[in-house]
Amino acid sequence: MITATDSKPTLPHWDMTPYFPSLESPEFTQAFNDAVAGIDGLVNLFAALKSDADPADALERLLAAQNALSEQLGLVSAYISSFVSINSKDLVAQAKLSELKQRTIRLSQLDAEVTAWIGALDIERAIATKPHCADHAFMLRKTKVRSHYLMSPAEEDLAAELNPSGPGAWAQLHDDLTSQILVDLEVDGKKQSLPMSAIRNLANNADAALRKRAYEAELAAWESWRVPIAAALNGIKGHVNAVSRRRGWESPLAASLFGNNADQASLDAMMTAAKESFPDFRRYLKAKARLLGSETLKWHDMFAPVAKEERAWTWDEARDFLLTNFATFSPKLSDYAARAFRENWIDAEPRPGKVGGAFCMEVIRDESRILSNYDPSFDAVSTLAHELGHGYHNLCISGRPPLLRSSPMTLAETASIFCETIIRNAAVATSGADERLIILEGTLQGSCQVVVDIASRFQFEQSIFEARKTRELSAQEFSELMTAAQEATYGDGLDPNVRHPYMWAVKGHYYSTFSYYNYPYMFGLLFGLGLYARYEKDPESFYDRYDNLLSSTGRADAASLAREFGIDINSVEFWRASLDVIRRDIDKFEGIVAERRA
Repeated sequence: MITATDSKPTLPHWDMTPYFPSLESPEFTQAFNDAVAGIDGLVNLFAALKSDADPADALERLLAAQNALSEQLGLVSAYISSFVSINSKDLVAQAKLSELKQRTIRLSQLDAEVTAWIGALDIERAIATKPHCADHAFMLRKTKVRSHYLMSPAEEDLAAELNPSGPGAWAQLHDDLTSQILVDLEVDGKKQSLPMSAIRNLANNADAALRKRAYEAELAAWESWRVPIAAALNGIKGHVNAVSRRRGWESPLAASLFGNNADQASLDAMMTAAKESFPDFRRYLKAKARLLGSETLKWHDMFAPVAKEERAWTWDEARDFLLTNFATFSPKLSDYAARAFRENWIDAEPRPGKVGGAFCMEVIRDESRILSNYDPSFDAVSTLAHELGHGYHNLCISGRPPLLRSSPMTLAETASIFCETIIRNAAVATSGADERLIILEGTLQGSCQVVVDIASRFQFEQSIFEARKTRELSAQEFSELMTAAQEATYGDGLDPNVRHPYMWAVKGHYYSTFSYYNYPYMFGLLFGLGLYARYEKDPESFYDRYDNLLSSTGRADAASLAREFGIDINSVEFWRASLDVIRRDIDKFEGIVAERRA
């Protein structure tokens, strides 16, 4: 058994001292106060600019001020978050984070005021006559459209003020409650009280009996806590429905598509191709069941290991493997990753108080910080590649003004999926039979989650929003809608009697005011695979266009950026082609299973 302790002595912590000595240092205090004062300054500037004789000039000045403040706040926010992320019990960091949230409420209120003001301007004149406005043309045109989806100024002001104690509080309740649930379970002959995260991690355990006991204990725990969690979900979805309706959106989905620079046609095309692929994913699930010695895969066996991972990837081996294989794509990518390792941008050691999972956050300009909870497995190496991809995206977009550096979720996964694919292909080419099987099955497992499970989440969320128009739903109704969505997507790929009726309680994405926090992941995976296929066909002409795409994700919609690669995301054929890559992997997996069972 490979354990994280094998590589603990060499796992790095990220270094935040290039920015400030500490959270309590005079330097950080000054930066925090300057950023907060900058909010007041922007409010005052906007009040003065509204009466400017030349609206185009006023807009140019406002954009410059917004960009400057965004740079200030971005650094302060990332610095605070870096401490909260690695130690949730850091009271100084938690207090500073809470204070920053309160201070930035005024910024959210100002955003609605600015949006309404831009809606009344002749922005095309400003774009034609002012260089800074021209650079922000896409953002300004989107803001013009968004101005038609605002409540009255007083209502927008109140909504921003109530957000922390309304949907924000429901989301916090879900986070706090689910992170503190303890579940009793017998492990290695001893009865233990384990956090829910540890119970769910047992889904990856090689012991089938333990996986089953953990699954049953998990469901029982969710059953005990279903009432307050259902209240949180009702509260958030009711809020989103009401605010979306008052702002004039046809639906929360319409608002989500607009915010993600996508459209209904591209979503419909992707979902059509996804539904066509469900029988293929069921082939994979049935083949995995056979490999595990069963004819039907049960929910608690979905993440079961299919072979023993013999190789332990030390941190140094992972670093060298990533740098070597990133270099086969481009020196720029490899050099970026080398800098991240060399300058201690990565916090890799799992430890008490540190958040789980992995993420990448921009700190300032081309500099990012990456959090991982590294263990010496290939899955951890792949996760590191994924997060370095996000960092590379930040590098490519760093030359843009801060307001143009944010990427919609539909495009934010492009570089990360691309980097994962580079590393996976390299690992498969250099691995033995068992490790190739582990890598292949791990890839299919992830793809199944991003296509099939995401589709089930999308269907579930649609059902909630529709039902929530008329009344609150009971926990039992949430569970019934969840299992119906699983039946429609997983079908006979899973045992119909062993599903997960409480996935609505598990997934934090449902408890966000960013509605439909699901389909963008499928978009990101399939768009990334489609781009990689273009790269394989014509690598020489790919590089510059690829970096330009990454640098432009805040300056154009997804369809326009895709067209630069000859991709029509409104065509079902594009999404089918991306899914064909996964189908070929399923064919390989079925072949390996047949050989091993012969």
